[in-house]
This record gives sequence, structure tokens and C-alpha cells, in this order.
Amino acid sequence: VIAADNLGSYGSLLRFNNVERLIPVGDNTVVGVSGDISDMQHIETLIDELVTENNYDNSFADSVEGLKPSYVFEYLAAVMYHRRSKFNPLWNAIIVAGVEDGKPFSRYVNLLGVTYSSPSLATGFGSYMAVPLLRKLVDRDSDVANLDLQTAENAIVECLKVLFYRDARSSKQYSLAIIDKDLGLQFKSNQRIENLSWSFAKDIKGYGTQKV
Repeated sequence: VIAADNLGSYGSLLRFNNVERLIPVGDNTVVGVSGDISDMQHIETLIDELVTENNYDNSFADSVEGLKPSYVFEYLAAVMYHRRSKFNPLWNAIIVAGVEDGKPFSRYVNLLGVTYSSPSLATGFGSYMAVPLLRKLVDRDSDVANLDLQTAENAIVECLKVLFYRDARSSKQYSLAIIDKDLGLQFKSNQRIENLSWSFAKDIKGYGTQKV
């Protein structure tokens, strides 16, 4: 399960409200991108070219449906490291999620070309706020097998709610994708965080002189 909100900010201006940061690749892979929007659009173009090239090459055994998550990730990791080595990095962090050989796949690469894998991943402010919540459910690879789909989806949505409360550069509108080995790719766009309540913040005071 992977999700991202749809907000695009221009500094402190919450400028764009319908930015899609999840990019489906075939039936088994979704690429999530945070960071600079124009660089993300360039990455999306590269992914489209990869899919097109793979689809046109009829001699290649894997069609676009069989483009594995590891293939997509290794390509993007090479692109990010190459641009960093040219001192012209793409200002993004990328998570590639999917199912490969019947097992979940999730890996991360950032603008420096640094890569790692974990059962729970997040970018941006989510690295600080969402990952600790997710690790309560999946701290080790062995925990993934014991986690049902609905619990995983609910946990992701709860993380988005916490981030909306805590991060001023976030939105109630989000997209969510589920990659299942039996059901394939399910993509849910134009979702909204529900049941928001600010009652917990009633005693929080702002900066400056306070009247008590």
C-alpha cells in the first residue's frame, strides 16, 4: 500500500491542489515521488520512455505488464546517482513499491542516489512522523506476512491524517494505490481524509503576546 497527498506548494503558497505523485507502472509497480514538481515530471517522462521501449521490444521476454519493480527501481536509482554525479541532481525522493515473485517490494532512493529498503518507508516530513507509526505494525520483514490488507490501508490513511495535522504543506486530498499479488493494481484517486477534529488543539496558543 502506498499513498501521497495531491498538494503542490510554491514556497509557503499552497498553489496546486491536484498534483498526482503516484505513477503506476504496469500491473505490479507504483512509483511515488516527493519533492520538486518539475523534476518529478521529468522522472515521469523517463518512466514513460522506459515502458514504451520495453513494450516495443518484442524480443524482450517481459512485456509492460511484467516490468518488475526491481527493474524500475534500479533504473531510477541509476538516474538519480548519475544526475547527482553531474552536480545537477533531481530534487526528489522516490519510493518504488510493488509485488515481485509473489513478495512485497519497497525501496527508496533520494537526490543523492542513496538507496535502502525497509518494510515501511516514507519521504519528506513523513520520514519523521509516519515511519514510527508504521513501525508499530511492521518493524521487520516477518511482520508483513501477518498484516492484513485492511489494517495496512487504515494505517496509511491514519498517517496521512497525522501529517495533515502536523505539516503545513499537506492536503486532505490524496491518492492511494494497492498492489496485490492476486488482485493486481488498485488505484484510488481523489480520496479525502475524513473525521478530522481539532479539539485536541483547543489549548494550544500561538506565538506572540498572550492574554490569559
